Amino acid sequence: MQVFSLTAYEIEAIQLSLQVAGLALLGCLPLGLVAAWVLARCDFFGKSLLNGIVHLPLVVPPVVIGYLLLVSFGKQGLLGHWLWESFGISLAFNWKGAAVAAAVMAFPLMVRSIRLSLEAVDGGLEQAARTLGASPAWVFVTVTLPLILPGILTGTILAFARSLGEFGATITFVANIPGETQTLPLALFSLTQAPDGDAGAARLVVISVGIALAALIASEALARRINRQLGNHV
Repeated sequence: MQVFSLTAYEIEAIQLSLQVAGLALLGCLPLGLVAAWVLARCDFFGKSLLNGIVHLPLVVPPVVIGYLLLVSFGKQGLLGHWLWESFGISLAFNWKGAAVAAAVMAFPLMVRSIRLSLEAVDGGLEQAARTLGASPAWVFVTVTLPLILPGILTGTILAFARSLGEFGATITFVANIPGETQTLPLALFSLTQAPDGDAGAARLVVISVGIALAALIASEALARRINRQLGNHV
C-alpha cells in the first residue's frame, strides 16, 4: 500500500500545480475570448501575423517561450524591470511566473476552441436580434454567448489540463524550486533523476495521466450536454 501513498513532497507538487493552473486559467479566459472574437469576426491588416503570434506556443519548443518570458519579465527585462520598480512585482523564479508560463502555453488551445465556436454561429440569428433593436453587447450576451458556450468550456478544460502539464517554459522561466515553482511535471522530472525516485515517479505519472484523461472526458461530456440543451445534436 505504501507504493500508492503520496508523500508530502508529491502532495505539495500537486497542490502547487492546481494553484498555478487555476491562476493561469483566470488570466487566459478573458483574453482568450477577446482574441478569438478578433480573429473570428474582424478583418484588418496584420491579422495573419496576429494569428501566428497567438498560436506560436503550439509550434515552437516550450523552452523558447520560457526564454522569451525570462528576458522579458526577468528583473533586468524591459517589462520585468518596470513591474519591479513600479509595483515591486517579480515574476521570474516564483509560482506567479509559473502561472504566466502555463497561461502562455495554454492560451492557443483556448483561443482555437472559442474561435471555432464563433465561426460556427449562424450570423442570421445575430442579425435577427439586431433588427429587433438589440444592442451589439446584448446580442453577444443573449445570442452569441450561449451558442459558443460549448467551445468556451472545451477551451477552458483543455487549457487547464495543458497548464497542469506545462514543463519546458516553466523550468526555463522560473526554474525547479521545491515548494515555490516545482509543479507536478517538474517534480516528476526530479524524481526520475533521483536513485530512489522510481515509485514516486510512477505515482505522479498515474496522477498526471488520470487528470489529463479526466479533463478530456469532461470536456467532451460537457460540450455534448450543452449542445443537446441548445438543440444542436452532435
